[in-house]
Amino acid sequence: MRAGSRRLLFQWRPLTLRLPFFQYLEAALSPTKLRPMATVLMCRRLPRLSRATAISTTAKRGSSKSKKEKRDKPGAAKTGTHSGATIQLLKPQDYRVLYNPAAYAKGRAGSQQHGDRDSSQALGDTFTSPGAAQAPQTFPTASSQALSPGRSALPKSSTLLEQSRLYKEDGEKEKREVHDSKEDPRTFQKGRPEYRALTCDSAEPAQPLPAEEGDRILQSVACCEDSPGLLRDYFLQLSRLPAERRAALGSDARFSALCHRAVTAIRLFSTPDLIHILKACVPLAVPASHPLLNACEAEFCRRAWDMGLEQLLLVADCWRCLDRSVPSYLGILFSYANLHWKDLTLPQFVQLLYIVGEGRRSPADLAQKVESTILKHLDSFTLEELGAICLGLFKSLSGISEHVMRRIADRVALQMEDMSTYALVNVLKMLRYTRMDHLPLMRELGRVIPARIPATNIQGIMHITLTYSSLHFFDEDVLAAVATSLPSKVSYCRSKDAAKFLWSFGCLDYEPPNEEEFYSSLIKQLHAKLHEFSKFPEHLLTALLGLAFVKRFPEELIDFALREEFVQKTRGSKYELNKDLFTLGKSVEIECPTYQGSHLTPQLCQEFSEMVSSFAEKEIYVRPEIVEATCLLESMLGGPEYVKNHMILPHTRSSDLEVRLSTDGRPIPFNFKAPVAAKKLRDMGVNLTDDLMSQLIQGRAHNQSPAEVGNESRILSQERGDTTYMGGALPAGAPSQAEPKARLWQPGEVRLALQVSNRNHFCYGSRRLLGLHCLKRRQLRLLGYAVVELPFWEWFPLLRRTRSEKLSYLHYKVFSPALLTRAA
Repeated sequence: MRAGSRRLLFQWRPLTLRLPFFQYLEAALSPTKLRPMATVLMCRRLPRLSRATAISTTAKRGSSKSKKEKRDKPGAAKTGTHSGATIQLLKPQDYRVLYNPAAYAKGRAGSQQHGDRDSSQALGDTFTSPGAAQAPQTFPTASSQALSPGRSALPKSSTLLEQSRLYKEDGEKEKREVHDSKEDPRTFQKGRPEYRALTCDSAEPAQPLPAEEGDRILQSVACCEDSPGLLRDYFLQLSRLPAERRAALGSDARFSALCHRAVTAIRLFSTPDLIHILKACVPLAVPASHPLLNACEAEFCRRAWDMGLEQLLLVADCWRCLDRSVPSYLGILFSYANLHWKDLTLPQFVQLLYIVGEGRRSPADLAQKVESTILKHLDSFTLEELGAICLGLFKSLSGISEHVMRRIADRVALQMEDMSTYALVNVLKMLRYTRMDHLPLMRELGRVIPARIPATNIQGIMHITLTYSSLHFFDEDVLAAVATSLPSKVSYCRSKDAAKFLWSFGCLDYEPPNEEEFYSSLIKQLHAKLHEFSKFPEHLLTALLGLAFVKRFPEELIDFALREEFVQKTRGSKYELNKDLFTLGKSVEIECPTYQGSHLTPQLCQEFSEMVSSFAEKEIYVRPEIVEATCLLESMLGGPEYVKNHMILPHTRSSDLEVRLSTDGRPIPFNFKAPVAAKKLRDMGVNLTDDLMSQLIQGRAHNQSPAEVGNESRILSQERGDTTYMGGALPAGAPSQAEPKARLWQPGEVRLALQVSNRNHFCYGSRRLLGLHCLKRRQLRLLGYAVVELPFWEWFPLLRRTRSEKLSYLHYKVFSPALLTRAA
């Protein structure tokens, strides 16, 4: 529902009042009625959401998309008319996760693992979630409302931040789904008895020690001898106390004295005794920075080369359970494993990769050995072990060859129904990280995963959705299942999760059947998490770009993102966010003419535009398919002054071939500036060899599959900064090359923007444009251009044909009677 006006809908439950809107406001704001009602929330400022469309006096619900767009979006809403606003009063949300602690279906759930700007870079383990019960909402469901010229100024960013903090405070405690980020990744350890010797069991003791026995032990500490065996027994016995008694030991001076004695006698313990003490520290919940653990780490590092691999892995597992970072110890472990690689058993290998992932360290010298070992045991791994291997590689940012990943995906595709959703999501993370297309796996995923979505943890759903958008794979059944389940779980979304959902749906240009509920709930969550974006500015830009792709512009969030303070935070980010700012700013400028909020400065606009243009001259304008089209058009129209190969919209970072015609079909010369880029190309020479043509037409080199080439191009586009995956940002506020100056636009002139597209502009194996390219074509039309497609499935095969055939094709495209008739 991108165009046309729509009704105002505030999703407040359960009572529905159908009253004229202003009559309702008058009643709600009456001092005598305001306080007793839940409508006290109406006093708060409502966030505004622009769809850059006009609102008529009779609000209509529907879509003005073309028939083709409706076919591409089978979930489009039904049309209808409503003469009044529908207002639903708020009932505090009482959503709870009632399913098994496993947050994923058919297995343990929800990893707290690092995320990524484009699905492959670490950000950290911790996460935050909204408050327990949904308290009074500072930001009610945003209405899909157009900007109007007479609106008052937008609130200052400090006001928005204060409202966001109030939302957090009013929401009571941060809400999170029930799962254990330490235990869930360890499910694979239950599949083989061999893991018992390699891992620390943090389960409650089978025979708990009576609390009075614990007091007796602590009282005897003062008079006991410093016998290593006796000290070890004390720790082991205390670790069997009931949980509430163990929790009180941290403040017990007698327990502190016991720890001090153990530190003093640290070198007297045998290695097995020291391991027993470390294992006892896990149920005792000894803090990660405790002096006893400091002493233990130093002693284990000293003894490591005299220990066996089984002992080393067990100690590493204890450190993980204690949540203590031990880089020095892990370095020794990895070096030891490298020297004794041939001695590793299958469980030891999987446990080692688990430790690699939890330590966020990828030993470079182990990479080749890891791959060969995976292939060696591939058919022997359990499905949970395969998930653990992929998670370890993903968390440690370890590269893996496409061949190995394809072999893993082959097996998963055949046994997916028997795999827990948690393990499956871990495989998808690695599939996304390697940028590999695997059609059988994706098809089977589309068959299996929709039914599991309702019982899946919110982060698992996010990773599933992000896999589809990262691989440009469109599956309506999966996306519709996600959209249906998300609104009831949206309060569990971190700022990152909400951003990735919006980005993924926007990237695939999909608006679900429940689009208003889906988008309004996520936008409300962005408001609630606004205070987090100062630390993670990339997430806000990701979210706003995803919304822009589907023509949604929440003006208060945009105003916040384009303010000088926030822009400075993006400039200091570890990610390259300039292009994202550029796209966001210029998109708002073009599509929201009545927007009154912040804009990027002209200096920034100029800087970003020059940066993008420099990239285009080196990487875009020189592509063979574009060079060939440019040269043929110049020949057909009468010279280089009739064609311009440039970026009409620099913020979309893809080129256009601009041609101008009079309404009677005569070419108009306009490109009188020296065609430097074209001259460079002619001097350079681009030989259209059989091999190059084969790659362009078939999408592969001699030994590459189509999927491999698609993967290659995606990786290259990311490395170069192309916008296949992440929309760039065009700053608002400065005149851009995208905006035609009125004095240069002649009456009776038709401006054509020819799009030489390639596979990366479309969803995998389809003719469905990705969100960024939909945005570009929409904005070109808003600026008065007639968009003419030279789709790759037509143009690339022609590159091998005769010159006359290519000229005939271009002539048909440029001098289309339909274009000239519309212009006239």
